[in-house]
Amino acid sequence: MELIYEQKMELISNERRGQMLSFKIALSFSIPLTKTLSLPFLFKNPRKTLNPLLISIKSMASSWTCSKCTFINTDSLKPNCQICSSSQSPPPFSSSSNQEKWSCKACTFLNVYKVSSCEICGTRNSSFSSNLGLDDEELEVGSSAVGNVFLPLLQRCNNAKRKIRDDPVEIADNSIDLSVSRGLKSADKKVVDSDEIQPKVDPSPRKLKILSYNVWFAEDIELRIRMRAIGDIIQLHTPDVICLQEVTPDIYAIFQRSNWWKSYKCSLSFEKAITRPYFCMQLSKLPVKSFNCKQFSYSAMGRELCITEVSLQENNTPLVIATTHLESPCPGPPKWDQMYSKERVKQANEAVDFLKSNPNVIFCGDMNWDDKLDGEFPLPDGWNDAWTELNPKEIGWTYDTKSNPMLTANRKLQKRLDRFLICLRDLKAESVVMVGTKPIPDVTYLKQKKGGKELELPVLPSDHFGLLLTMSAR
Repeated sequence: MELIYEQKMELISNERRGQMLSFKIALSFSIPLTKTLSLPFLFKNPRKTLNPLLISIKSMASSWTCSKCTFINTDSLKPNCQICSSSQSPPPFSSSSNQEKWSCKACTFLNVYKVSSCEICGTRNSSFSSNLGLDDEELEVGSSAVGNVFLPLLQRCNNAKRKIRDDPVEIADNSIDLSVSRGLKSADKKVVDSDEIQPKVDPSPRKLKILSYNVWFAEDIELRIRMRAIGDIIQLHTPDVICLQEVTPDIYAIFQRSNWWKSYKCSLSFEKAITRPYFCMQLSKLPVKSFNCKQFSYSAMGRELCITEVSLQENNTPLVIATTHLESPCPGPPKWDQMYSKERVKQANEAVDFLKSNPNVIFCGDMNWDDKLDGEFPLPDGWNDAWTELNPKEIGWTYDTKSNPMLTANRKLQKRLDRFLICLRDLKAESVVMVGTKPIPDVTYLKQKKGGKELELPVLPSDHFGLLLTMSAR
């Protein structure tokens, strides 16, 4: 089966300089649908080389994604998921010719209605913004869901027994070309030099705050509103370092367009983020010496340890902040015993062994830890669990189907999944509190239960509560 593509277009632009630039594209080619073709040359701006990942044609004929656990099954001949045995859902067939479209005022290209800006020249669709109530600084994201509830997106490991290795990660370049990020208005694009957006750091801060948050990759539940709520939490508490889990490319893009983003240095570039289904990432206001990533020796879910090394300007105090998302329990048929406890314990030991040589360490994230199943968290001498140390009388459940009304219809689960494990020689932990515990005002969603019954439930920023750690110098 072949795809025949023909397009002719004439674009007139650059009116501000009084110049008239016109060009025509006449392209005819044949592409087998079983192949992937990147076309960086298709709509090339002479001043800007587009990321070829953003303009591609991909075949999905040989694989399908489970609608329940989101595992990518490579054998299309098998009707059931290899992980949870759910039946393969029929693909949503739709013809692009039947979809409502809008014509770009600048270049007349017909864009699918749900796209907020022209895919060719980046001109904003004004009617789209007004109809949805979007601000110019908000980004419209796709509607494809990454996952439904607590089940993780499983990824295969090319070599389950590979040795743990250092994987240096480049510090994300904060020179942002806003036109690259999913169809923003090219006339408004502004390249911001990294020196212009370096955070202003108090040379001797009295308090140091670290935020850890699993932001929930469920993109089908008010994604844009939830991420804006998390942004409000960030702006309210102004953490010096942010550690996030379950970030998707769409979530990354929403955050990148937020006002608070410019105050931070990110551990992951947008170009790398869009190549992964979900991931952990870190952002820092403090001067960063390095961002690094270490893969665990085994993870069926592609989990890893992310490390940020900073230096506090007062007395040049070294500080290592690490985050992770340890292997998730994923019970399912036939035995309903896929809890991955051994893998989780092994990953925790690997992480702590790697970090323990540093004098000041903060290890945080979604540990998925179950004290009854996994035992005590493996802490070396001199390490403490910040929550149990600072809040000994409080349970500290960060995943709580009772306290979180958004999860009311889920099976009962109350666990202290998210934690701060600390070893501090030159700093002192003062407090650790939960954030994101209140519903977003006037926002609800419909939860479908078995038998077709629907429940209208409030929406919180995430299915997890976040944790905010505050420290001071000794």
